Amino acid sequence: MRAVTVLATGPQALIQDLGRPGHAHLGVPPSGALDVPSLRLANRLAGNAEGAAGIEAVLGGLRLLASTSCTVAVTGPSVPVFVGDRDVGSHAPVHLRAGETVELGSPVAGLRCYLAVSGGLDVPAQLGSRSTDLLSGIGPAPLRVGDVLPLGVPVRPPVGEDAVPPPSPADHLTVPVVLGPREDWFADPAAQLAAAVWAVSPESNRVGLRLLGPPLRRAAGFAGRELVSEGVVTGAVQVPASGRPLIFLADHPTTGGYPVIGVVPARYLAELGQARPGTRVRLRARVDL
Repeated sequence: MRAVTVLATGPQALIQDLGRPGHAHLGVPPSGALDVPSLRLANRLAGNAEGAAGIEAVLGGLRLLASTSCTVAVTGPSVPVFVGDRDVGSHAPVHLRAGETVELGSPVAGLRCYLAVSGGLDVPAQLGSRSTDLLSGIGPAPLRVGDVLPLGVPVRPPVGEDAVPPPSPADHLTVPVVLGPREDWFADPAAQLAAAVWAVSPESNRVGLRLLGPPLRRAAGFAGRELVSEGVVTGAVQVPASGRPLIFLADHPTTGGYPVIGVVPARYLAELGQARPGTRVRLRARVDL
């Protein structure tokens, strides 16, 4: 049987692919990798289709035992990758013989690394995806020591690249926001966003990035008002009663009862998924995206 066995998980290790979009009407979040470009790259390096299931590991510590000859690739922020006691580096395909182990160290910056194995992780799919959804509980459970993960059949040889520079997650992000649908609930929303600097809360997770800092003020006539729950999308910047924004990530609920001041475009979400607690965040209202 082609498989890898989990020997250590680190703080959190989840199976993720590109998610299960299109089920919001059933109350099912899209889920999937928070840093999609990194998962796609890991799969390309390992010789997989870009949407194959891999492992999203938080702050390293993942260790796997190969029961068969296979190729692995690790992407995301720069991170030590050990085969046995050899540091083979990230962002390159690495061959494992049967009986060898691969282990992730701690990334220098950022939160989430992605490990792909040739053939992809062939666990059962639910609603068309193998992703773990922490909010709804759909998909495989978070990985545990002793889990045996079957591998699919490799579809093509691993793809080496001359140079794949690891991204360097910053400790200060400026992120564009398209205002709406409830920006009218806030006094001069563009100016309030431009004036504020927030910090990523330690309570952030795959559901949402919680921000600490100055509260956003509601417009006259909206103070103390309630909003009927309405649909929300990934990247929605919801403002709860505290006035401190929450940016919805892949495992977000599909409806919410607090006003959404704007939405972060999808191509900027990967860097938010890599933001460690304490990272400073500025939100800038844009209309030309």
